Amino acid sequence: MTGDRQQPSTSDSTDRPAARDAGWARVRRLFALAWPYRLRLSLAIVCLLGASGLGLVYPRFFGRVIDAAFTERSLEALDRHTLALLGVFFVQAVFIFFRHYLMTWVGERVVADLRGRIYRHLLVMSPGFFHRRRTGELLSRLSDDVTRLQHTVGEDLSIALRNAITLVGGITILFVTNPKLTAVMLAVVPPLVIAAVMWGRVIRRISRQAQDQLARASAAVQEGIAGIETVQAFGREDYEASRYQHAVEETFRLFVRRAIARSWFGAVASFMAFGAIAGIFWLGGKMVVEGEITPGALTEFLLYTMLVAGAVGAMAGLWGNLQSTLGATARIFEILDEPPEIVSPPDAVVLGDDVRGDVRFEHVRFRYPERDEWVLDDLDLEIPAGRTVALVGASGAGKTTAARLVLRFYDPTEGVVYLDGIDLRRIDLASLRSKMAWVSQEPLLFSGTIRENIRYGRLTASDAEVEAAARAAFADGFIRAFPEGYDTVVGERGVLLSGGQRQRISIARAILRDPKVLVLDEATSALDAESEHWVQRALEGLSRGRTTLVIAHRLSTIRSADLIVVLDHGKVVETGRHEELLANGGLYARLVARQTEGVSLDGSGEGPAGSVRAPRAV
Repeated sequence: MTGDRQQPSTSDSTDRPAARDAGWARVRRLFALAWPYRLRLSLAIVCLLGASGLGLVYPRFFGRVIDAAFTERSLEALDRHTLALLGVFFVQAVFIFFRHYLMTWVGERVVADLRGRIYRHLLVMSPGFFHRRRTGELLSRLSDDVTRLQHTVGEDLSIALRNAITLVGGITILFVTNPKLTAVMLAVVPPLVIAAVMWGRVIRRISRQAQDQLARASAAVQEGIAGIETVQAFGREDYEASRYQHAVEETFRLFVRRAIARSWFGAVASFMAFGAIAGIFWLGGKMVVEGEITPGALTEFLLYTMLVAGAVGAMAGLWGNLQSTLGATARIFEILDEPPEIVSPPDAVVLGDDVRGDVRFEHVRFRYPERDEWVLDDLDLEIPAGRTVALVGASGAGKTTAARLVLRFYDPTEGVVYLDGIDLRRIDLASLRSKMAWVSQEPLLFSGTIRENIRYGRLTASDAEVEAAARAAFADGFIRAFPEGYDTVVGERGVLLSGGQRQRISIARAILRDPKVLVLDEATSALDAESEHWVQRALEGLSRGRTTLVIAHRLSTIRSADLIVVLDHGKVVETGRHEELLANGGLYARLVARQTEGVSLDGSGEGPAGSVRAPRAV
C-alpha cells in the first residue's frame, strides 16, 4: 500500500524554496532599476562606509575620555580626546548628509522611473486587460505598492548597509577587545536569526493580504466617485459609504495583524538584545571590581555592544519591511510581466500617405475570452474607400465589436480584417491607428482646456488649425461664447460642458486628425434633438471623402449611408440602401417600424425624439 501513500509535504517543501527564490529575484530586479544611477549610488555607498566607519571609532574615544577623567585624572588628555571625538562627529555628519541625500535621490528617481514604466506598459495593454481588472486596483499598484518600494530603495537599503557594517565591524572589534564578554553578547544572535526567519514568513503573508485588500478598497472609492451622479440620484450615499467603510475596516484589521506580528518580533528582539546588555553590565562590572579591565575599557565595550544591539534590532525591523516589499514587488512585476495581447509584428508594415482606406472583413469570427458564445460569426463585409457603411442590429448583434476589430483593440478569433488588402495584424500598430479616428457615444475629454482637447487629435497642430477644426465641427460659436474661449477648462472628463458640446469637441479632434478611416460608434444616440442636429451636420462634413463605419441607434444617422449592413447574432442578414431594405420587409424594416414607435434601432432606448441614453451594444 505504500505506492498509494500521499506526500503533500514534499510539494510544500518544494514550493517554499521556489517562492523564496522568486521573491529574491524580484528584489534583484528592483535594485537593478538603480543601475543607470550607479555613480550616485556608488558615491552614496562611499559616504555610507565613511559614516559607518567613523561610527565604529567614537566608542574608543569615549573609553579614553573615561580613563582620562577617572583613571589618569589628566585634563590635557581629557581635552585632547574630547576634541578628537568632536572632530569624528563633525566628519561623520558631513558623510551622513551626502549619504542621505544621494540615497534618497536614487530611491525617488527609481520610483519615478518605475511609475512611468508601469503607466507606459498599461497604455499599450488591450481593452480586455482593463475589463479583467478594476481601475482602483491598478491605481493602488501605482501609488501604494510603488511607495513601499521607494522606502526600500531610498531608505531601507541605506539602513541595511549601515547596520551590516556596524554589526560586522562592531563584533570584530569586540572579539579583539574582550572575547569573554563578546561570547556572552553573541548568545542572543542565533535565536534572533531563527525568530527573524519565522516571523518574516508571517509578516510577508499578512502584508500581501493587506495590500490586496487596500487595492479593493481603493477600487470601491474610485467607482463611487466616478459614478457620483448615479450614487446621488439613487440616494445611495450611505450605502456607498458603508461599503467603502467595510473595505477600509477589513484593511485596517489586516494591517493591525501585521502590526501585531511586527510588534511581537520587535519586542522579542529588543528583550533579547537588551537582556544581553544587562548581563554584560553585570559581568563587566564584576571584571572592573576584580581589576581585569579599566572603567574606560568597560565603557568602550558597552558602547560597542549597544551599537551591535541597535544594528541587530534595526536589521530585524528591516526584515519585516523586506517581507512587505516582496509582496509589493510581486504585484507590480505581475503587471509588468504580462505581455500586451495586441502588438506589432517584428516585420510590421508601416503605412505611408497613400493609404486609400479599403476595409474588408473576411470570414471573421470573434468571441471575448470571458464568454463562450460567438459575438461575430463568419462576418464578410467590404467597405470601399471613401464610402459610408452603417451597421444596424439589435443590442448584442456585434456592431461595436466589429468597430473594435477595425481599430484593432482586439484581433479576430478566426478570419482576417484587411486595410487596403493588408492583414491588420501585419501593420505597425501606431501606423495603423494614425490613419484612423474614433468618435464614441460617450466622448472622453481630458481635464485641460478646450484647445488642448482638440489638439489631442494632432499634437503638432497650430492654433489656427485647431480653430479651423472647431469651425468645421460647428463648435467655434459656443467655444467663443465662453469668457476664456478656447482656453476654457472643461473639468474632469469634460463635466463642465453639455453632452452636445463634448461631442462636437470630440468631432473637432477627429477632424484635426484627418483620418483615412473613421469609426462613429453611436455618436448621436445620447443627444437631444438640437444637439443631434449640430452634431449630425459636423459628422456629415467629417465623413465626406473618408471610409466611414457608422454604428447607430437612430435612423437619422444612417439614412444617407452608401450601404446599410444589418447584423443579427453576429451574422449579416441584410445589406442594401435604406429604401431597398424597407421594401424588403425584413429585420431592418421591423427595426425602423419600432423606432417610429419610440424605440431605437437596437431596441434599447428611445427613438428620434427621445434623449434617453441607450446601453452600449457589443
